[in-house]
Amino acid sequence: MRVVGIDPGTKSFDIFGLEDEKIFLDESIPTEEIDRDPDRLVKLLLDVVPIDVVVGPSGYGISLKHISQITNEDLFQIVLVKDDDVGLAVLTGLVKLIKKMKDTKLNIYLIPGVIHLPTIPDYRKLNAIDMGTADKLCCAVLAVYDYSRRHGITYDEVSLILVEVGFGFNAGIAIEKGRIVDGIGGSKAGLGFLTCGGLDMEVAYLLGSFSKNILFTGGVKTIIGDDKLTPEDFPKVAMINERANLAWEAFMEGIEKMVRALKTSVKNPKAVILSGRLSNIPEIYKELENRLSEIAKVEKLEGFHARAKAAAQGAALIADGLAGGRTSKLIEHMKITEASGTVLDHVYIGDIRSK
Repeated sequence: MRVVGIDPGTKSFDIFGLEDEKIFLDESIPTEEIDRDPDRLVKLLLDVVPIDVVVGPSGYGISLKHISQITNEDLFQIVLVKDDDVGLAVLTGLVKLIKKMKDTKLNIYLIPGVIHLPTIPDYRKLNAIDMGTADKLCCAVLAVYDYSRRHGITYDEVSLILVEVGFGFNAGIAIEKGRIVDGIGGSKAGLGFLTCGGLDMEVAYLLGSFSKNILFTGGVKTIIGDDKLTPEDFPKVAMINERANLAWEAFMEGIEKMVRALKTSVKNPKAVILSGRLSNIPEIYKELENRLSEIAKVEKLEGFHARAKAAAQGAALIADGLAGGRTSKLIEHMKITEASGTVLDHVYIGDIRSK
């Protein structure tokens, strides 16, 4: 069984291929390049055919659907960008790529986000859109698969909190008995490297009508005031710069608060699993380990030790399950094929649900 998963990240689009759980494709392409030339990724796929199933880039997610059935309304829900808004490379590139992939006739599926899952009680979904984008769902699938294998337990014995510490956003997913039961998505979580995180509604009111671009501002880089700052430099700068130290404390405490909040939904997690680009930075990992070890043992999401990020690896596992491969029982257990509805179904503010 040959399958491929794609992760549309803020910084890069990652492509990961498995054949009977062995790697045959492991690539990463800068997001801005995908926006300029989506054919580059399409060619990469066509060069490795045959492929049984591809899980394509799915943004905020839709109910499981073959790419041949994707409509303009689906594309809107995948990126949630209004017609009069300016483009962001990760979102415009994603739409361009989906349209190009649709023309390939490859067996491609787009997948749900966390909010679509039937394993989460509806009351936890109220007035939420981002409980974890489709790539966070993929990370959660990899986390259950990885933890089960490393600890020699069944899927229904896996209870943990997954923390994604990404380039743009942070997020948290609560997993109980191998199923996602709650999530705090990147735009609702605390301060991120790029994002301001959960936005005070009074701030939103004063801003007035604002662009999607605002979601990628107000975070660590904005607070420090250094547009060239890299995540790897963040710990060093925080030791010598007062404003950077404020950002460091807010960033770390925000993640700790998120994990403690998710412990409401999974009472006895066996582990807190760290994933994402910034979790690979030793100083950040150590600080989070110190803060979170009181909640549960802190472990790194290991996955396949590949160049491609965890989300692309998890997407490949979903593709394998959809193709009837070795992970089909995992996908069935997590009820991914039973996802339903839209990302707008649970919003009771204004007229958003009717759009």
